[in-house]
Amino acid sequence: MSYKSDIEIAREASMLPIQQIGAKLDIPEKELLPFGHDKAKISAEFIEAQRNHKDGKLILVTAINPTPAGEGKTTTTVGLGDGLNALGKKAMICIREASLGPCFGMKGGAAGGGYAQVVPMEEMNLHFTGDFHAITSAHNLLSAMIDNHIYWGNELEIDQRRVTWRRVVDMNDRALRDIVTSLGGVSNGFPRQAGFDITVASEVMAILCLALDIVDLQKRLGNIIVAYRRDRTPVYCRDIKADGAMTVLLSQALQPNLVQTLENNPAFVHGGPFANIAHGCNSVMATTTALKLADYVVTEAGFGADLGAEKFMNIKCRKAGLAPSVVVLVATVRAMKMNGGVSKADLGAENVAAVQAGCPNLGRHIENMKSFGVPVVVAVNHFITDTDTEVEALKAYVADQGAEAIVSRHWEHGSKGAMELATRVAEVADANMASFMPIYPDDMPLLEKIETIAKQIYRANEVLADQQIRDQLKQWEDQGYGDLPVCMAKTQYSFTADPTLRGAPTGHSIPIREVRLSAGAGFIVAICGEIMTMPGLPRIPSAEAIMLNEQGHIEGLF
Repeated sequence: MSYKSDIEIAREASMLPIQQIGAKLDIPEKELLPFGHDKAKISAEFIEAQRNHKDGKLILVTAINPTPAGEGKTTTTVGLGDGLNALGKKAMICIREASLGPCFGMKGGAAGGGYAQVVPMEEMNLHFTGDFHAITSAHNLLSAMIDNHIYWGNELEIDQRRVTWRRVVDMNDRALRDIVTSLGGVSNGFPRQAGFDITVASEVMAILCLALDIVDLQKRLGNIIVAYRRDRTPVYCRDIKADGAMTVLLSQALQPNLVQTLENNPAFVHGGPFANIAHGCNSVMATTTALKLADYVVTEAGFGADLGAEKFMNIKCRKAGLAPSVVVLVATVRAMKMNGGVSKADLGAENVAAVQAGCPNLGRHIENMKSFGVPVVVAVNHFITDTDTEVEALKAYVADQGAEAIVSRHWEHGSKGAMELATRVAEVADANMASFMPIYPDDMPLLEKIETIAKQIYRANEVLADQQIRDQLKQWEDQGYGDLPVCMAKTQYSFTADPTLRGAPTGHSIPIREVRLSAGAGFIVAICGEIMTMPGLPRIPSAEAIMLNEQGHIEGLF
């Protein structure tokens, strides 16, 4: 049997005018800022007017550690949202925007797949409503103003060796990781070592996704630490007087983007921090607004539950006062077999023993999510090569972990394939079984917070941090930043810092290479092992296959 590609399915979608999608959420037409016929931003005034409305149920979709076999977390998020609506529930989804880096690199887009997609798929995976461009511009405006301040006399006495604010671009480009700026003589300023991160790793991205409103946005931007003086005192963005202009650039980007699924159900697509190098969740503005507009809100956190879900719980929920009612943990038979040692080329053959051997990775995530006091439902994202015996082996393992696994065929059948999953998830959410609690308190020392995540979530024996890192953490505590949560920048492929170690390893060490203070976003970043905040392109990037065909349609985007 041949199947249509994601882009072919998306192109055939019968989309409603965005005003009709807004009407499903009781959003008046005048409160929508349309971007064409099929996407719009929600006005700040309308969002503010919803503040006192009752919240719906929050459902978090996460997954096992990603493998080349594929898991389908966004696809499941969309399918579950469509399934809930098909049951007659008032539901919507909240997902992140796609970065151009992975779209032209190797991971692809972020709109779901098969018959569980958000559309317009092509626009979403490319420029969309310009939010990422606004973030890039605001970030680099601050960079330019720092260098300009130094050029015109350096009144703030910035130590040029201690400028911590790098530049960003929304593209994978390893050549920009470490650079020297301001070469070419006196008129170009003072040469110094600098570098680029990818836009999704920008603190401005994190701030946009954690800001409660426009006032909070400017306050957080002003709190960004951009450099230090010779006496090690910090220089803030507000000292450079860039926070006002940055807020202007970001004012429209702060408003959530409304689009629709293939089944014409409403979706917010807003914000896009990666979960391996940032906190990996869509914006607080989108999630909190959706909770006022719908009875059930399905959102996702990036990569595996050890990264995105942990940060969703410990950072986003803590900062925004959110509490999930249920966690949906996505797994596939194929990924279990790969965790069990089967190569990608051999995944099509039945191998129950490999499924059972790979299940401990899933079990670890189930246990971790339960440790936050939230019930777990496992969604088995079905592939046509899965055999009944393999599926039963996976379901039996999950039952032994005190959870329930439900097979879902949303990729192939849309909402019809997700009805059983949606029914059970709604039942669990409505039962009010959750007693959510982050796994560490605000007043725990920063190093102990890192150790808590490493030992409780990753099952490491120890954290390796040299004295310089320990001293830096202690200094931040002395400066009043000790109550901040920790954002672990770690490989997504493993519970360890080694991307080649699949399964559920124990007894390993987590090396901390560097720590960064994101004072505006409100967390400490701990960079583990060899993780990069500026990815490179693979040997054969997806960009080589992306083009316009003779009909003017995009090919190669996925």
